[in-house]
Amino acid sequence: MSEPGSLIRSLSGRQSARNFHSYVISEIGVGIASGRLAVGSILPNDAEMMDAYGVSRTVLREALKTLEAKGLVEARAKVGTRVLPKSRWNLFDRQVLSWIHEAGPDAAFLRSFVEVREALEIPAAREAAAKRNADEMRMLHYWLNQRRAVTALPEPFALAEFELHRTICEASHNPFLRAATGIVEFGTAQATLRRIEAGKTELAAEKEALYHTLVDMVERGRSAEAADAMAEVLKIDRDWILRL
Repeated sequence: MSEPGSLIRSLSGRQSARNFHSYVISEIGVGIASGRLAVGSILPNDAEMMDAYGVSRTVLREALKTLEAKGLVEARAKVGTRVLPKSRWNLFDRQVLSWIHEAGPDAAFLRSFVEVREALEIPAAREAAAKRNADEMRMLHYWLNQRRAVTALPEPFALAEFELHRTICEASHNPFLRAATGIVEFGTAQATLRRIEAGKTELAAEKEALYHTLVDMVERGRSAEAADAMAEVLKIDRDWILRL
């Protein structure tokens, strides 16, 4: 399982795998997400993949089990390992989202994504305003200031913005919203990437006032206003994310 922030670190280039197991999972995962390994196709046999990736049978089998648990493949006796359709993928899994991010998601996927992101994060802001504690408010102010401090550095900026959103999900004290940080991170990564591609060098200013309002409303316990501020933040991100 990849840790929070790992998806955003791909903004500065593809991450090196930490071990052979991670390497094989990522290579096959990106191959499936990109369509290079087509839905419905049967993966090469063990011997071919062991040779292609330079790994043992044990490493390969463990990697395929991990991919099967994420819904990307299905192993069948006497048939082989088949690539499953996207409807079977665990799209709340950060690693799966990182492969889609690297492969380049299509417009239909992104339209569906922004709808789900808004359905999760607007209620999270509303709940955070009602349930936040002092430690969570300190973290929100920290990440708000950090976001401004690293405005010209895409990866640290995206990490700071992600942590701000993640802290709001934490402050909701709703376990389902807290578990949705892969969705939050994918949204931050996509929105930042679009700005980089458009040549933006000052990343914080566009949403600065809205974020100050959001944090202020959460701190003051104004649930409706916090939700409205989050909706405005996500509307700006939606426009960037869908700008293909």
